[in-house]
Amino acid sequence: MRKKWSDLSPGARRAIGSVAVLEGVFKAVALVDLARRPAAQVRGSKVAWATAITVVNSAGVVPLAYFLRGRRP
Repeated sequence: MRKKWSDLSPGARRAIGSVAVLEGVFKAVALVDLARRPAAQVRGSKVAWATAITVVNSAGVVPLAYFLRGRRP
């Protein structure tokens, strides 16, 4: 049976909230960097990266992939 938000301990709620905030910040930073970076410095389509960063609920994996593999030096 799935737990409701009210069934979670205060520590679990804080942890979930913290992860959500960090993911939101990480996505925002990745999108700002992507918007400011010239297309020649991005591996692949900027539209595809922006879509993946925005749409995929990834716990930070897609923004991390963008920073590690999506940007050209």
